[in-house]
Amino acid sequence: MSNLVRYIHNQVVADLKHKMVLIGGPRQVGKTTFALSLLKPPSIEHPAYLNWDDSEDKRLIKSSTLPMQEPLIVLDEIHKYKNWRNLIKGFYDKKRLSHQFLITGSARLDHYSKGGDSLLGRYHFFRLHPLTVGELKMQSNSEIQDLLTFGGFPDPFFRAEEVFAKRWRRERLRRVLQEDLRDLENVREISLLESLLDLLPKTVGSGLSYQSLAQEVEVDIKTVQKWVSIFDNLYLTFRISPFFAPKLRLVKKAQRLYFWDWGGLENSGAKFENLVASQLIKFCHFVEDTEGDRMELKYIRDIDGREIDFIVVKNRKPIFAVECKVGERAASPHLYYFKERTQIPYFYQVHLGKNHFSPEKGIEVIPYLKFCEQLKLP
Repeated sequence: MSNLVRYIHNQVVADLKHKMVLIGGPRQVGKTTFALSLLKPPSIEHPAYLNWDDSEDKRLIKSSTLPMQEPLIVLDEIHKYKNWRNLIKGFYDKKRLSHQFLITGSARLDHYSKGGDSLLGRYHFFRLHPLTVGELKMQSNSEIQDLLTFGGFPDPFFRAEEVFAKRWRRERLRRVLQEDLRDLENVREISLLESLLDLLPKTVGSGLSYQSLAQEVEVDIKTVQKWVSIFDNLYLTFRISPFFAPKLRLVKKAQRLYFWDWGGLENSGAKFENLVASQLIKFCHFVEDTEGDRMELKYIRDIDGREIDFIVVKNRKPIFAVECKVGERAASPHLYYFKERTQIPYFYQVHLGKNHFSPEKGIEVIPYLKFCEQLKLP
């Protein structure tokens, strides 16, 4: 892992020359490791690295005693401080000509504005994602199986031991719910949130029914919707919305939910679909964060049950669609149906087999490895 250069590296280094850089992402996705890789030597003992969770570092930050002898200053988890935006704004406005600032945090730095002045115009924001086929430049399906088994978080993936992965997953979830949730949300019903979270894996690959979930957890629908939004904000889950096309009778409201850590899912089909969803949302976020285009990941389904798992939309225009099949199969009839009736230019049916063919122009049945390589996905 020490030799792995993360996919955002070059753009972050370039952006630091002009503005602050904020990096958000799930707990233990590798934000601190990435930030330290920009320091020489890359160590948590480096004087330029300050972590809000460390009492001495917290004292230095609150007293504005920064290591001004260092050209790059890394502030980790500082969003837990109520007035973090004003504090960082002050640091940056005074020292931006002589210093670079990198801010990292496990919760959504773009969401939690716990008071303070806006930092608008002073920073570039990046979302760091788990490891994926594209970033790891995988060459075989056996490597993909490891990624499916252990998930894309660096610790369990590189350790590659199932018992370790299960222990890691349980401990990480406990810390997210007991520490991150406590720090950032005013929620008291932790046990009920856990009950809701336990129900969500079975919804992967199908529409979210907030009413059904509310009945099972025995709370009202608005509470379930709020709690699922909290899971999104804590980088446990993400949701996609249905794609709209004129003259088609499409599902318009039901969202679909996926996990940032797909390694804990049990159903093989849902796990593969979640892996693909994670690769595609990573691509969307990377393009948004580095090029400024508006990117969206959606799905399409009509009221008769015809559907395609994912539609990638760029600046409000669909650029390609993806259907997931674990095994090799003929192209789904739904690809032909929506190709004839929408403006989507390319349709891919990805699988974990070896055969690659195109039954007609604009439709490809393609191994997932080849798909990631062909589209140069991060």
